[in-house]
Amino acid sequence: MTKSKPKILSVKTVANSRLFKTEEVKLEFANGEKVAFERLCGSGAVMVIAISETDMFLIREYAVGVERYLLGFVKGRLEQGEAIEQGANREIQEEIGFAANKLEFIRTVAVAPGYTNFHTHIVIASELYPSRISGDEPEELEVIKVPLSDIDQLLDHPEVIESRSLLGIYLLKDWLAKKD
Repeated sequence: MTKSKPKILSVKTVANSRLFKTEEVKLEFANGEKVAFERLCGSGAVMVIAISETDMFLIREYAVGVERYLLGFVKGRLEQGEAIEQGANREIQEEIGFAANKLEFIRTVAVAPGYTNFHTHIVIASELYPSRISGDEPEELEVIKVPLSDIDQLLDHPEVIESRSLLGIYLLKDWLAKKD
């Protein structure tokens, strides 16, 4: 059964913050039902799976939403007009002190699509070389080097709970399997 998309009756901004805009979206569904939803709007983000020949690089960073430190891949907002690969290379320089000669776009994923328009673009960075630029982190991030051979152990790691990082592990496993 193919459903037609609901008709957007109106969109209005109901709140703004430093990082987000909240919109009220009024819709009319094909059955005549009218509903108002709220959604968070913001810029896109990148998640970078940085790897060497034998290791992957993760960061331990404080996540205020869950009020604890989590282990995951490098992530950050794209700047206005910034290309995905450019943002990915900038983020790894800021967060782990490397740049990449090779950046491979893997896929774009929606983050909580029922509530937000956020998308995260996932990139694998390889052929790394030392390069550090300053970023916007409030504290120095702990860089954790994990052998690629230990990738499955990350799936059960108590600090790896963020969905994009878990997805990144599976995407990296698939990428490595196709590469061999």
